[in-house]
Parts: sequence; C-alpha cells; structure tokens
Amino acid sequence: MNRRMMTESPKRIVMRITIAAVLIGLPVAGRVAVAADSVPGPAAQDSKAQPFLEQDQAQSDQDQRQRDRQEELMDREQERQDREQEKKDQEQERLERMQELYSDGREYLDDGDYNKASQRFRELAQMSGPQTDAALYWLAYADNKLGKRDSALESVADLKKRFPQSRWRKDAEALEIEMRQSSGHPVNPESQSDDDLKILALQGIMNNDASKGIPMIEKYLNGSANPKDKSKALFLLVQSGSPQGQEMLAKIASGQSNPELQRRAIEYLGMTGGANAGKLLAQIYAGTTEADVKRAVLHSYMISGDRENLETAAKNETDESLKREAIRQLGLIHDLPALQSLYASEKSTENKKEILQALFLAGDSSRLSQLALSENNPELRKVAIRNLGLMGAKDPVLQTMYAKETDRGIKKEIMNAYFLGGNASALVAVAKSEKDPELKKEAVSKLALMNSKEGNDYLMELLQK
Repeated sequence: MNRRMMTESPKRIVMRITIAAVLIGLPVAGRVAVAADSVPGPAAQDSKAQPFLEQDQAQSDQDQRQRDRQEELMDREQERQDREQEKKDQEQERLERMQELYSDGREYLDDGDYNKASQRFRELAQMSGPQTDAALYWLAYADNKLGKRDSALESVADLKKRFPQSRWRKDAEALEIEMRQSSGHPVNPESQSDDDLKILALQGIMNNDASKGIPMIEKYLNGSANPKDKSKALFLLVQSGSPQGQEMLAKIASGQSNPELQRRAIEYLGMTGGANAGKLLAQIYAGTTEADVKRAVLHSYMISGDRENLETAAKNETDESLKREAIRQLGLIHDLPALQSLYASEKSTENKKEILQALFLAGDSSRLSQLALSENNPELRKVAIRNLGLMGAKDPVLQTMYAKETDRGIKKEIMNAYFLGGNASALVAVAKSEKDPELKKEAVSKLALMNSKEGNDYLMELLQK
C-alpha cells in the first residue's frame, strides 16, 4: 500500500476505489468490500508505521551523534593547531628578542657604554638561547672594562664549562689571561688610546714589511681587543694585498676564529672580489650549516657582483629564508634575467612575492607591469601593483588595467598604488568615472590626504555641486 493511502481515511479510500471500479467495469460491491476490508484503520496504520518511525529516528540520532563527533574532532584539531601556532609565535618572539639584545649589546660596546652592554648580554645569557656562549664572552668583556673582574672571570668559567667546543672559547681564554695578569685596578671605559695606538703601529708595520706585520695581526686578533679594533686589524690584511694576508683572511673566513670575526672576514672577501675569493666563498657556503654564515656569504656575493653563485643559491637552497635572501641580493645587483627565470620556474607564492620585491629593488617596472596584467594569482598581482605604486605609479598600464578590471580588491590596490606614487590625476580620473559608490569614496578619501593642487581642485568641485 502506498504512502498516500496510509495517510487517508478509510472512507475516502473506499470512495476512490469505487470510482475506479466503475470506470473499468468491475462489480462495485465486491471490490469495495475487498478494498474496505483491506484498508487498515487508524490504529492499524499507527502500529505498522511505528517501527518505521522508530527506525528513522534512530538513524537520525545516529547521524547527529556522528556529526557531533566530527565537529568535536575538528574543534580539537583546531585547538591543537592554535596551540602549535601560539608556541611558534612565542618562540619567534623569543628569537627576535635575543637577536635584539645581541645587536643592542654590540652597539653599546662600540659606543663604549659598557654598563648597558653588560645588562643586555646578561639578559641574553639568562635566556639560554643559541647565542649564550657569545653572550657570556661579551658579558665578561664588558664587565672587565667596568673593572668587575670577578664577575668577568665567572662568566669566562661558565662559558668554558658549558660550551667546551665553542668557537668563543679561544677569545675567552685570551681575555682570562689578560685579566689575571692585570693589576686589578679598574679600567677607565673612556680610555681607548692604547688600542688606537696599536692599530696605527700595526698599520705602519704592514705598510713597511707585511711579513713581519701579519704574525702581529694574528696575535692581536687572538687577544682581547675590542670588536671595532679587531675589525680594523682584520681590514689591514685586505689592504696589504699580500698572499700571506689573503691566506690568513681565508682561514678566518673559513671559521678559524669566533663567529663574529668570521662574518667580518667573509664580508672583506667579498670586497676583494676575484675568482679565488668567489671560489672560497662558495666552499664556505657549501661547507657550513650555520644560517648566519651563509647569509654573510650571500651578502658578499652581492658586494662582489657574483651573479652565478647567487643564482645557484636562489635555485637550489632548501632553507626558505636563505633562498629569499639570495633572491633579494639578486635584486640588489639588478640581475633581471635571473629574477625573471626564477619567477617562471618558482612554485611557492611566498618566494614569488620575494622575487617581485627583488624586481622592485632592481627598478624593473616593465616586468612588474607585465606581471600586474598577466599574473593569475590575485595576491601576487596586488604585490606587483603595490610595487609599481612605490616606483611612481605613472605607468599607463595601471590605468588600462583599472578600466578593464572587475575585481574590486584589485581596483582598490591600483588606487593605493596611485596614492603611494603621488598620482593625483589618475585618482581624480577614477573619482570622476567610477560608478561604484564605495570605490568612488575610496578615491576621494585618498585625494583628501594627498594635498595636491589637482586633487584639491576636484574636491572643491564636489563641494560646489
């Protein structure tokens, strides 16, 4: 029996059967009787329908429980991801704080403000991060300058105990020897004349006889001189141009010194340039796992204009931050063919953004205009448009693009490019022709901030209407 008959009254069912019997020529009484007998009453209908209703309800309840379970699992997964992201954010903040402390401490050392330097390096040492050994050395150095030799010796002992393989150990031991040999009288932080005189003396000896000067520079670099003066002494090796000086510079750049002096030597290798320097830098890059050292090499590639090695790093580097650094350096040396080739082959949106930034650094407005027109990814198109704005936004491509564009977000980005580039005439044209009230308001609001004659004239026109 179909669903419709189950829901109708018996009387109405009998009537429908009777009419059907008359139409096809059957005896009415018999058919009606059979039909009437076969039609269940309300109680029978309820009893037969009940199992089906209960089954439907049970299935519905089961489906709801499954949905609730899925939602619960999704909520738990989201909470887990949120916790992980929070941990990553906290760790990133911690790393940034440690780098800030190190940079500030080094600046205070260069300025001769040893009190503030000591405070920064003490805090950094207490954070137990990757720069703890360096922090302990510079803390000892600053405290020694302040006449706090007991505290300085404690920091040196801590460094030697906790970091026996540290590349700062050699410098710390030299500082320790100097402190134990000293008279114990506080040193005047303002007095740096002895170091200045030593640098001048080293320079004189190097000018007259490099073979005698180089061992003296090596001894000076292995001592406890301040960072600025060590850097000056290291530069004397560059100035000498002697094979012995280049050999020592290469050793320091390869890691036979503390990390800070190594990075400075790598920078000086980039300044010397030449095939030998490029080959050595490539060897250093391939042989180290330290990101800071690799960044120093990439910077030296840029200084020396080493396009080939920079492009190799930009293509093959697996560390994304280093890969982007290589791309950035390619922009600084205006290697447009390499950047265009990288953009065509790159899959990562973030890396493509970095290439767009490099094209901006290289001043390649033509390629940026092409990508602003042809790029399918709206996010990348916006970056290209924004960079065109920073370059002046006078390119007629933007006006052509705005006239044909249907994406409101892209249109807003083009207006923002006009604003960044000070292109008031283009914004006035948008304000006059735009039919979308929101976009028109956007153009007018930017004109109100620009204080240009053309923009102010248009604003006066609006007030007079």
